Amino acid sequence: MVQQPAGPLAGLLVADFSRILAGPYATMLLADLGAQVIKVESPGGDDTRTWMPPVRDGVSTYYLGINRNKRSIALDLKDPDDVAAARELARRADVMIENFRPGGLARFGLDYDAVAAGNEQIVYASISGFGTGAGANFPGYDLMVQAISGLMSLTGDPDGSPYRAGISVFDVMAGMHANIGILAALHRRQETGRGQHVEVNLLSSALSGLVNHSSGYVAGGTVPYRMGNAHPSLFPYEPLPTADGELIVIAGNDGQFRKLCQVLGLPELPDDPRFLRNQDRTANRAELRPILVERLSKRGKDEWFRDLLAAGVPCAPINTIDGGVALAEELGLDPVVTTGGIPGVRNPITFSDTPARYELPPPGLDEHGEEIRAWLRS
Repeated sequence: MVQQPAGPLAGLLVADFSRILAGPYATMLLADLGAQVIKVESPGGDDTRTWMPPVRDGVSTYYLGINRNKRSIALDLKDPDDVAAARELARRADVMIENFRPGGLARFGLDYDAVAAGNEQIVYASISGFGTGAGANFPGYDLMVQAISGLMSLTGDPDGSPYRAGISVFDVMAGMHANIGILAALHRRQETGRGQHVEVNLLSSALSGLVNHSSGYVAGGTVPYRMGNAHPSLFPYEPLPTADGELIVIAGNDGQFRKLCQVLGLPELPDDPRFLRNQDRTANRAELRPILVERLSKRGKDEWFRDLLAAGVPCAPINTIDGGVALAEELGLDPVVTTGGIPGVRNPITFSDTPARYELPPPGLDEHGEEIRAWLRS
């Protein structure tokens, strides 16, 4: 058998003191890329172990989805011996990541200052909900941040209630921001020999991730509003009805709009002064939309999808998750990997020389505790 090359982060030891989503998602991505991740849990285990349904063989699929390639040790930080083990792990680690309430680890000697005093190379990443200032005592739940940041005010029908996004989008985003910070700090460490404290909070990640909407306010003074599936700056860029259901149709520039009109049999439309440029189409969407809908109603969504895509017009069926996975498989993206008999979603990053690894299934609580304790004593 040909041995696979080590992952790009091989040799890094990550002490994972995080739980729920943002931190565990971040550390799973690091583990996929070769880092050795030791997941430190309380004796009761990560909260997501109990977040079910759905389940696989009695285990929460929520937990399974963000914890592969890790080893688990359960430590009770009220126990002096376990605190000593936690400190020794932090002393040996290249990276420590935690999402305790700000200041919560100080009483155990596991805050950044205490850990860095014994390990000046540590890259110590903290994920909080609202930072370490006046928001330090706010619970860090994604749904709170979706509400407070303004995202929910943008999600849903214009005349309906605000809606949360279908996933914990800012937890995921904060986890990725944390990894960017960790990797940047590791790069800096190569020059200085010293680590540093990397801090990420969900609200800052949210405001950054709201991109054009937050920029529209801070740079343009415009408070965006709920528009359903419509886009404030582009048209068409939304689901449009066909003969048998809706199809996402996108004209991101004038050339795409011209191609769209050619396929629809409306070659004169792009030269209409009302629709000449994107800003014209956006301003006159109430006039343009019925013209497009009337023509799309002549055929079904699958036929339009095939012909529009062939012409270079961005469009998409509105799938359920199974349809999304099936299309990824059809496109050769191999979205599903199996780790120790547990199916999971492939790491989204592809490397030409050092591919992601899928070696360890999500661990049982304290599955590797005895082994890790023996190593920490050695």
